[in-house]
Amino acid sequence: MERGFSLRTTATAGVAALLLHAVPAHAGGVAAGTLIENTATASFSANGASRTVNSNTVSITVDEVIDVAVASQDGAPIPSAGATTLRFLVTNSGNGPESYKLTVDPGVAGNDFDLQIDKLAIDTNGNGVYDEGVDTLLASGAATPALDPDGSLNILVVGTVPAGAADGGSSKVKLLAQAATGSGTPGTVFSGAGADGVDAVAGLSGADDDDAGEIVASLASVSLTKSATVADPFGGTQPVPGAIITYTIAAAVAGSGSATGLRVSDTFPTSTTYVANSLTLDGSALTDGTDSDAGEASVTGIGVDLGDLAAGTTRTVSFRVTIEN
Repeated sequence: MERGFSLRTTATAGVAALLLHAVPAHAGGVAAGTLIENTATASFSANGASRTVNSNTVSITVDEVIDVAVASQDGAPIPSAGATTLRFLVTNSGNGPESYKLTVDPGVAGNDFDLQIDKLAIDTNGNGVYDEGVDTLLASGAATPALDPDGSLNILVVGTVPAGAADGGSSKVKLLAQAATGSGTPGTVFSGAGADGVDAVAGLSGADDDDAGEIVASLASVSLTKSATVADPFGGTQPVPGAIITYTIAAAVAGSGSATGLRVSDTFPTSTTYVANSLTLDGSALTDGTDSDAGEASVTGIGVDLGDLAAGTTRTVSFRVTIEN
């Protein structure tokens, strides 16, 4: 009598391919509610006959993993003297549909001032700017629409720098997203609360996440006032061919703090020719070339670097052009 057998298992509904091949994971992996079925098979010989026998089929339904990721989209602190908008991305990193309760916290420890929160909104058209009547307003703590796995929402936090904020002071604003199903330590189970009635399980994020954007108060403002005087070839002030126009640009810094890296530029008007070496700063001559002084003149216009100016400072740039004959 010959005896011998082999044992193998068969995964149905394409699960074998999923388990045996490296498939890039998206969101929380296999979708919540997916049925995983597996049957073992034994083959053997008895009295010269080959036989097979199957085990019972074991079925497991994949639970829903609830996860979320929140990321600031601004990249660097935003300078602002008044109204400002912070941008965030909220992503469903779980394996089932989920909505998220969003909460804005402007009172982050270490802030020099706290931003006054005016609006929390879904950036419906994705342009990074709050558009009245287009973007969807949310109350702080309200839930978003359900997001599919890997789905994201662009979120805008609109606020105002409060009066009394010191120039250069910084403020962080935190956006917290919590799964509407619930949150807790990773592995926390919410019985029957997942997709199609499966259990929901808090993922690595604990089903909540937050990130912060930052504002820097930049309270200085700059105004430019430009004027012109005309000297014609006859000793008058008529703008006739051959007349010389002197342009004067006053750059004034107001508010508090300072304006940094201030540069004044102007383009020569059509039908005029620049008068060489006529560029001045506060009445002192500047060379036309690009060199160690603050200004330069090209064939198209002038540029003068004023540097960092404290509030209350005014600098004056002037140059001349001739109306062409």
